Amino acid sequence: MPRTTMERSTLALVLTRSRPTERCNSTVRACFHLQIVDPFLASYGVENPLFAVVQLAQTTMRSELGKITLDKTFEERDTLNSNIVKSINEAATAWGLECLRYEIRDISPPAGVRAAMEMQAEAERRKRAKILESEGQKQSTINVSEGEKQMVILASEASMKQRINQAMGEAEAILRTSEATATGLRTIAKSLNEKSGPDAATLRVADSYLQAFKAIAKEGNTMLLPANMADPASMVAQAMS
Repeated sequence: MPRTTMERSTLALVLTRSRPTERCNSTVRACFHLQIVDPFLASYGVENPLFAVVQLAQTTMRSELGKITLDKTFEERDTLNSNIVKSINEAATAWGLECLRYEIRDISPPAGVRAAMEMQAEAERRKRAKILESEGQKQSTINVSEGEKQMVILASEASMKQRINQAMGEAEAILRTSEATATGLRTIAKSLNEKSGPDAATLRVADSYLQAFKAIAKEGNTMLLPANMADPASMVAQAMS
């Protein structure tokens, strides 16, 4: 009976990947971890299970790598690893083997291709940097415009409130003046109804009449005087009329 071990085994693979459309060869290095889960099938299902699974891993990796471009190979390692593990296990189950893990360790393209890829990556980084810078400038312009808009709105609202407050103040002043005038008129009317009210009113009017003539005399060189200046009583009577 062939001797088998149930311990896990780690095998390394080196594969040269060639695609006529890309006109370049790249070296792919990988490793995978195996374990014998059925000693009977591993002993009698295949002559050399490890050799068989290595050949299967190589052909599977070559098949999976042939489905994508070299650029995608770097981006989709996880997908490649999962697909290769699945494909190996579908065939290796009959040999009593199970692939626990598969990892692409390194992909080495030619120097010229590597330089071109680095230039492409650098161009992509510069492109993203310019996009981010333009987005930043755009957002800055939007923020400035929005700030100016808010400033105009706030200024207009402040001006409107100022006009409202001013109008309310003027209305309040007019109301207070009207109330004061009404109160004064009520007081005068009440005083006139008293016994000495008419005499006081006559004296007040006469005093105002004389003060008016006095003011006219101060302001101008020419003035019109009543004909009866020598008769104050008649002047008061004229003022009252």
